[in-house]
Amino acid sequence: MAIAIPTQLDTVSRGTPVYNLTYIYLVSTVAALGGLLFGFDMAIISGTVRFFSDFFQLDNIETGWAVGCINLGSAVGALVAGKLSDTLGRKKTLVLCALLFALSGVGTGWATGFTMFICFRLLSGVAVGAAALVCPMYIAETAPARFRGRLVTVYQLAITTGILLAYLANYLLLDTGLNNWRWMFSSQSLPAIFFFFSLFLVTESPRWLIRKQRIELANQVLTKIGGADYANQESEAIRQSFAQEIKENSRDLFSKDLFGIVLIGVGIAVFSQADGQNSLFSYAPAIFQQAGMAEDSAFLQSVILGLINFVFTFFAIGAIDKIGRRYLLLYGSALLCVDALALAMAFYFQWPGFWILVFVLGFIAIYAATLGPVTWVALSEIFPNRIRGNAMALSTLALWIANFFTTASFPVMKTYLGLPATFCIHAGICLIYFVFVKANVPETKGKSLEEIEQLLTK
Repeated sequence: MAIAIPTQLDTVSRGTPVYNLTYIYLVSTVAALGGLLFGFDMAIISGTVRFFSDFFQLDNIETGWAVGCINLGSAVGALVAGKLSDTLGRKKTLVLCALLFALSGVGTGWATGFTMFICFRLLSGVAVGAAALVCPMYIAETAPARFRGRLVTVYQLAITTGILLAYLANYLLLDTGLNNWRWMFSSQSLPAIFFFFSLFLVTESPRWLIRKQRIELANQVLTKIGGADYANQESEAIRQSFAQEIKENSRDLFSKDLFGIVLIGVGIAVFSQADGQNSLFSYAPAIFQQAGMAEDSAFLQSVILGLINFVFTFFAIGAIDKIGRRYLLLYGSALLCVDALALAMAFYFQWPGFWILVFVLGFIAIYAATLGPVTWVALSEIFPNRIRGNAMALSTLALWIANFFTTASFPVMKTYLGLPATFCIHAGICLIYFVFVKANVPETKGKSLEEIEQLLTK
């Protein structure tokens, strides 16, 4: 599918800014590398589960804890990053994330005991949670409204790229001997180092700079993005959005005029993780093996899963600023409900492995084209400027807690309830999400962050 993204400078009718898209894409791409590490870190464990479980002699509950604990670390990362990114800035927080990604990859891979393994997985989760909060927020605060949807969606594309690379790394390192799982985890450090050095090519978010009264530097960044007229107009709009702010406080999230917006953000975050994709991403080889596939074949199918996830994200990039956020969420939740029911039937009636593969790939394709990217776009743009850091922190905290429970509970649910019942539960969650979106989520495409704030705080 062709993606309608112009190149170099974008000039249209008189009065429209001349956008420096080369610089805009550079900022968005570098920030999106945090998403690549997010996806890599979350998916790399899928190929290691059987090997480290045998090495540490884990039972089902311990295995679920080993896989799911990263989400608790991510919850901590989300809590810390909200305040940290408001204090230090978006860019410096991402630099710290890059260092944590590099350290935790090697630490997890060469852990000598299960406790040490868990500690580094939790540390890795801190990096994931912080990056998941700051990266889309940084892109949204830098990108012009006209391109914001597709550029934040590039962050989701980076996540899918990381997942694909993780599956590929697992497949390529499968036959490296007893220490194969150690090399799988350690491979995360290479993209982390690349991310670290890439961050020195970009500047700070202009909205953060204005908030810190660094107006001149913010105007320089805005001028570089869209020219002098664009900088003056945006700078004035951003300053007005901060005009009534005295001091950001977490209590503001529960004020009468903002609490409804916060609840919408938390709902989007929770449902995006509870719908079932985490079970597929984290346990793909085990699911395929239960469907009767050989180990090598199951790992190869996981690579295909990652490729499907990557390819269908391009649909979202092309559609999000045309179809809109709300409709993609509605279509996605409805289709995922149907697909989850099909998976439940396939396992219940023991259909051939080919159909399991079709429905799993279909589920991932739908998620990649709808809920996956739209979640981060919605969370990065629906909150008012003055509470964005704390609101993003609360929403991503809820996201990671939901991720933890769905990921950690899957081995137990699979054992005691069976896969048919497990996927029926996911189908029900997708149906509830459809109703939630229809009742609560407005359309925000084409609007500036300040216009969205006015829309939602009427």
